[in-house]
Amino acid sequence: MDENLIREQLCDVCNKMWQLGWVAANDGNVSVKIDENTFICTPTGISKSFITPDKLIKINEKAEIIEANGEYRPSSEIKMHLRVYKERPDVGSVVHAHPPVATAFALAHIPLDSYSLIENAIIIGSVPITPFGTPSTNEVPEAIAPYLQEHDVLLLENHGALAVGSDLITAYYRMETLELVAKTTFHARMLLGGQAEEEIPREKLENLFSMRKNYGVTGKHPGYKKYS
Repeated sequence: MDENLIREQLCDVCNKMWQLGWVAANDGNVSVKIDENTFICTPTGISKSFITPDKLIKINEKAEIIEANGEYRPSSEIKMHLRVYKERPDVGSVVHAHPPVATAFALAHIPLDSYSLIENAIIIGSVPITPFGTPSTNEVPEAIAPYLQEHDVLLLENHGALAVGSDLITAYYRMETLELVAKTTFHARMLLGGQAEEEIPREKLENLFSMRKNYGVTGKHPGYKKYS
């Protein structure tokens, strides 16, 4: 895709995240891989509602700035993004946000690891909670690394959520699906008096897992391993 189109698409995603209430003030960050050593990312200290193509930053795999206007700089959490790209060559984009209901599960230390929804079975798999890492430090990249080979969506303990994809829209959709799963799971458990919902029977799950290929779903899914 043309770089100008990528920049426009990235800004559109940032604005949607803000409109949906997934980020406030300067929360969250988004990046896209241009090639093996080049990435475009959002700047630090700016609301996602104010992001425009000229404010985006181009960096290399060491987080060194290749191109930036004025004093714009990448978020200190770009370390997390770069670790994803290092561990997962198939990933083309990383989205980090604080969707309220999904983040509530991260705060409550309750993973969204039940295969009770079709969205879990086909799209995002089970969603674990990674250990707490102090933002802006190497603790966060180290905390997420062990989970990246099986998961495309993660809850960050007491922090927020991370979604990755082969491209920007795929990563964004996974974050959107995560928040839907969190909302639906929360309401189901309220109706059940706090009890966990029943999972889809194993034989049905195996059919759902196989549908990923038919739908052209890319990325990792722990269910294949869990139910093999």
